[in-house]
Amino acid sequence: MRSVLAAAMAATGLALAAGGAGAAEGERVQVTGEVIDTWCYYSGVMGAPEAVVGTSHHTCALWCAAGGIPVGMLAEDGTVYMIVKWKGEAAVADNTLLTVQSHELTADGILHVRDGINYLFVEEVVADAGITNETHEDYFVVPGFAIPEPE
Repeated sequence: MRSVLAAAMAATGLALAAGGAGAAEGERVQVTGEVIDTWCYYSGVMGAPEAVVGTSHHTCALWCAAGGIPVGMLAEDGTVYMIVKWKGEAAVADNTLLTVQSHELTADGILHVRDGINYLFVEEVVADAGITNETHEDYFVVPGFAIPEPE
């Protein structure tokens, strides 16, 4: 499932980036929000949306991003943007975004909306506040098996 989702995101990103007869220009935007794991956020597999953001979900979000799950940005108004391009990198379905996973960012870029999905081509990170959403006290660690066993 992960590879299918990553392939679909890559194909959509390539189609949007390539332009062509039906492609829209896109709109320049500045978005502030948290970098999220879209699989757990949308699927509910690890809990409600408020449980799969911030520090409680950071380890799982790293695993998902490293495994090719598309990374998104949850804006302050609740809008989710799928990140399909990152500061000129050729691909984002790899380890490119691990250093900012769960961070609160302000990003400048180009927004494309297709079939109700917001695709964000990040051109510049204007501000990086780090991890500010401390949810682990409310939700512990999601999933619980993300805590390493003591040796």
